[in-house]
Amino acid sequence: MIGQLSQHIQTLLALKLNSMSKKKHLIIIAGPTAVGKTDLTVRLAQHYHTEIISCDSRQCFKELEIGTAKPTGDEMQGIPHHFIDCFPLEKLFSAGKFETAAIDLLENDLFRKYDVVLMSGGSGLYADAIISGMNGFPEVPISVRQNLYEVYHQQGLPPLLAELEVCDPEYFKSVDHNNPQRIVRALEVIRVSGKPFSQFRTNQSIMRGFEIILIGLNRDRHELYDRINRRMDLMIEQGLFEEAKRLIRHRHHNALKTVGYKEIFAYFDDEYDREEAIRLLKRNSRRYAKRQLTWFQRYENMKWFHPNEERKIRQFIDKKIRQNNE
Repeated sequence: MIGQLSQHIQTLLALKLNSMSKKKHLIIIAGPTAVGKTDLTVRLAQHYHTEIISCDSRQCFKELEIGTAKPTGDEMQGIPHHFIDCFPLEKLFSAGKFETAAIDLLENDLFRKYDVVLMSGGSGLYADAIISGMNGFPEVPISVRQNLYEVYHQQGLPPLLAELEVCDPEYFKSVDHNNPQRIVRALEVIRVSGKPFSQFRTNQSIMRGFEIILIGLNRDRHELYDRINRRMDLMIEQGLFEEAKRLIRHRHHNALKTVGYKEIFAYFDDEYDREEAIRLLKRNSRRYAKRQLTWFQRYENMKWFHPNEERKIRQFIDKKIRQNNE
């Protein structure tokens, strides 16, 4: 009896030690807008019995619903999603702050409950913050930032884009040319450091207390663009123009100076008619998807799949987890 009890205790200890030796894994699901990240990530979360971190620079704001393609309660299917609907528009939330908050959530909460956690979204800079970290960026004097924004408010983005193309052609190719926040951020770092912004955005993972597995999603270009066009039609049907009208007093906020809102604000300013606004919404969304792909293709260790290849994706993830735990 004593021998059986001793053996049972040894077995329990062995199981406990084995569990403690397992590495924690963050699975990042990245890809362009409308590719199908939400549906696949929810199914993977159900399979791995875990939770999801949203890697989206706009879905975190409570006021932005339709224009950010924020997942509905039905689409979440009961899976907890973090960093969605958590801040008012007035709150400043950057990639650096996202890094701090997300790492704290992982290390002090989620990885204490799960061996695997999922992160999904299309904001490349936010993904970089988790994969590569933001600590290497220099401190920027407020005067440098103010000078750049003065140029933007007086002359628009063309002179800033021209400077960026000369100083950092690599980043110029991937950045959203309609996003003043990203462009100003790159130029202020360039001006202070004297180095291209892209040098601070390496695809080498920093030392984390967990392993990162990168999954990229893509579709045939015609298929992807058709999905983008149909999504925009659905957004308009759901009330995108009405949402933009409610938000027009917040139009100075960076989150509203991006695709999906700025085109409608220009329509409200009588720069063009509604038909042209819809054409620009679709065109700029397609261009944005192309830049997202360029951004994520920098990662040599990202494995690419079609969103319908869920079985292959799970097999790849399971294989990587086994290899990391050996």
